[in-house]
Amino acid sequence: MPYSTVSYARKDYVAYLTLNRPEAANSVNLELSQELEDACRRANQDDEIYVVVLSGAGKAFCRGVDMPEAGAVYGVAGAVAGIEKPTIAAINGDALGQGLELALSCDIRLASDKAKFGFPQLAQGFIPADGGTQRLARLVGRGKALELILTAETITATEAFEIGLVNRVVGGAKLADEAKALAESIASKGPIALRFIKEAVNKGLDLTLEQGLRLEGDLYFLLHTTADRTEGINAFLKKRAPKFKGR
Repeated sequence: MPYSTVSYARKDYVAYLTLNRPEAANSVNLELSQELEDACRRANQDDEIYVVVLSGAGKAFCRGVDMPEAGAVYGVAGAVAGIEKPTIAAINGDALGQGLELALSCDIRLASDKAKFGFPQLAQGFIPADGGTQRLARLVGRGKALELILTAETITATEAFEIGLVNRVVGGAKLADEAKALAESIASKGPIALRFIKEAVNKGLDLTLEQGLRLEGDLYFLLHTTADRTEGINAFLKKRAPKFKGR
């Protein structure tokens, strides 16, 4: 289906979702939330998509909720977090408020050196309500998360990298190419194994070590029942590139 506020493109095994309200710094409104949720569902259900890249059109990634709708809560981060395939946030500009929550919902975050990050909600009388208080603390630790949220201050991409909020900082002109190269590299691997790795890591964070190891072992043995596993072994023995089918 065509979208007005989200751009959906697919190249090979990678889906590119772009927040497309550049005139409003890609801020979230009801229409964008509904379209992004649909686009995430579409990418998740497409067996030919192995990796998803999320970015913003124009100079911003996403600067939060549309001011006329301030105080509204749309579960956009939950829709992105619900994607079972690996997700990459290509943060091309400011990621503030719900925009930062969107970035946090991705598995890997690449940031433009011009991007800024922060939760301004407290200064407006609100708190992050789309997963920000939970995902940020799990990523950077309780102290840094509380500092960033309680001060309502913004930090630079370099500062975000130093506290572990983003994986890489890239010159703005190179960000799209860097995200594309990373996505294609990941997508060249077995899609079932990619999903299992994401499941093991994400679910394991909420388990004891013993439970997490059991989950890892179960997924490992389950992978042995797939055609992709056989293809990977054959390709290795014959010294050729594997041709995974997601089966």
